[in-house]
Amino acid sequence: MASDPKEAALALHRFGFAPRAGSIAAIASDPRGAIIADLDRPGAGQIAARDLLTSGGANRAVFEYNAERTAAARLERNRQEAAQRSMENSASENPAGKPQSPTPQSEDEAVALPRQIFLNEAQLRFDAAVDAEIGFVERLVWFWSNHFCINTQATVMAGAYEREVIRTHVLDRFADMLLAAEGHPAMLLYLDNALSMGPNSVAGINRDKGLNENLARETLELHTLGVRTVYTQDDVINFAKVITGWTILPTASNPEHGGEFVFNPRMHEPGSQVVVGRAYADTGVEQGRTVLLDLARHPATARHVATKLVHHFIADEAPPELIDRLTRCFVETDGDLKELAKCLVRAPESWAPERAKVKRPGEWIVAALRATGLRGSILRITAGLALLGEPLWQPPAPKGFADENAVWLGGLGQRLSIANTFAARVGQRIDPQAAADAVLGPLLSSPTREAIAAAESKPQALTLLLMAPEFQRR
Repeated sequence: MASDPKEAALALHRFGFAPRAGSIAAIASDPRGAIIADLDRPGAGQIAARDLLTSGGANRAVFEYNAERTAAARLERNRQEAAQRSMENSASENPAGKPQSPTPQSEDEAVALPRQIFLNEAQLRFDAAVDAEIGFVERLVWFWSNHFCINTQATVMAGAYEREVIRTHVLDRFADMLLAAEGHPAMLLYLDNALSMGPNSVAGINRDKGLNENLARETLELHTLGVRTVYTQDDVINFAKVITGWTILPTASNPEHGGEFVFNPRMHEPGSQVVVGRAYADTGVEQGRTVLLDLARHPATARHVATKLVHHFIADEAPPELIDRLTRCFVETDGDLKELAKCLVRAPESWAPERAKVKRPGEWIVAALRATGLRGSILRITAGLALLGEPLWQPPAPKGFADENAVWLGGLGQRLSIANTFAARVGQRIDPQAAADAVLGPLLSSPTREAIAAAESKPQALTLLLMAPEFQRR
């Protein structure tokens, strides 16, 4: 087979996190086959996380950490109050006002436990992206994590959630990922279902508490059927009733399993419910799972997922024929996500030479690290993401981060600032022309090559590379 370096470079930018030194040449003989082979690797998408906590473990560890800090603060407050009383008593015996020794202050840990858990998970995520040979499966992990997004400000479980739900099912059936996501403690906390009670349930009647529609609405609107499709407000309400009782074990009273999923029948709305035209008998927790399985197989879900995949990987103005092709693939394979990804790669529309998508901030940062062969400080990476408007695991809404160019083009000024800072720190160690050849190869335009060659310094040349239009796009 003839070598095609240009298509190889395009493949690594469009479906991966951009090339590294030697990777264009490594797949030039069969770029499309190399992208598909990334899906067939044993253990694709999985990462060793022996030192990281499970979602429930993180929840319990942070609960204990906060409880201990609260107790320590209370003891310190009592000690200071006792010291103040002692000072007041001694002042009456020391009218000359002899100075008293200052009260020592306790020091907080250098990094609080919730922050350390976040950084450990973030490090693992970015290491996987930087180290990936191809990066297609890692890109899919990022895509699905944004589709089924949660927020680390709502729960410390964000990183564990991504490992347990997204990575575990990234190449499984869509239904498997859907079931895992909607029943995960992190999602139940983020979208407030953990406290939702059926109005006619035992707990709802006794505690005069009611229904929360958030998880039901976002499942229908964002995760499956799509906005303004085949569901109604009644479907939202009825589905919210179906998933009452999907909650978590309380951490305060369960130090071994607190923060883990549990179905509480006392919170569950009794009776049959109709969702999107079908009646579902009250079978407890299985009632909700049956609804989710039907939503996963609905034609509207197939089109919604297909459209999002095409928007993410190919273009904001998605080719209708490509969406149709992926929709059929979703239906015919019963939502097999690996086959859906292969269908995307095999489609001729996916290989249009126009690079229509702007890299999102996280993708751009990983591309810069891969181009320079550097690892990067996770503190700097996460700070950069926040500056660029894509703080890790902190989407602005349950819809996740936007996937349209217009949203990210406004942040190019901030990218320039970060590129300058990065280049000033590492530029003297990098050969900018070699980096340009490695990361862009035949995609490198003459103007960019000439600008890099004419730069006054290595740091300036590296900045020009990182800000070049062909580097910004995929």
